[in-house]
Order: sequence, then C-alpha cells, then structure tokens
Amino acid sequence: MAAGMLMPMARFALDPALRAGAESEFLYVCDVDQLTEDPQVFPFNFDQVDAWYESEVSRDVYVYIRDNEVTALSAICTHLGCTVAYDGNDDYPEQFFCPCHFGRFDKDGHNIPGTPPRRPLDAYEVKVEDGKVYLGSIYQRT
Repeated sequence: MAAGMLMPMARFALDPALRAGAESEFLYVCDVDQLTEDPQVFPFNFDQVDAWYESEVSRDVYVYIRDNEVTALSAICTHLGCTVAYDGNDDYPEQFFCPCHFGRFDKDGHNIPGTPPRRPLDAYEVKVEDGKVYLGSIYQRT
C-alpha cells in the first residue's frame, strides 16, 4: 500500500528530470555568409522548461569558421558564469576575456593556463543547411 501511495508522488517529483534527456531541436542563429575566421557574437532565444515553468531565454553564442567547419562556442565563462568577450581586452588580443575574474581563453575557446577557468568554453552542436547555421545542444569540452 505504501508503494502505491508513493509512486504517484515520486513520478510527480521526477517528471522534469525524466524529460531532460529529450532530444533538442536545432535553432537558427545566422547565415553562413555572415561568418568569418574570427569569432562573432550572435544572440538567439529559446524556450526553456525548468521544472514546471516555461520561459524564453536569451543567450549569446560566438560563431566562426575554422578549417572549413562552423564552430559555435558559448559566451559563458566556465569559471563562474560571467559573459566573455572576444578581442575585448587590448592586453589580450584575439582571445576571449572574462572581466569578472580575468579568465582567458584562446581563439578556439581553450582555457589559458594560469587563469581561473579550469576547462574550455562549452560548445554547441552545429548543423548547416541551405546556407543557414543552426544550433543544437550545448556540451562541455575537456
């Protein structure tokens, strides 16, 4: 009897976690002809379901072409979540710089030794179709 009473409550509590593994959809972010070899920031929006609430979230992503492949990096520092800027500090040209704790990443988003971040910038799955760039799930790089 106890299991019969607890199962609905457990399912209710775990439902958001069980849905979290669902496949993500790809979102349009820019056209390929807008891209260069230098990272450029592009804003995008998506709907986020957090527990039982849905909201629209705005994010920035750095997108560029590297070795004829489109790369998309998160603009969120992996140290404490501040926003990084590419080529945003005169002392560190062609690097991502985090003004919160002076974290730095090279052009490919790898953390610079001796700075606070302990891992590279996160990256997005990228799909290119008909000259348009779409972003999928974000993932951690090591």
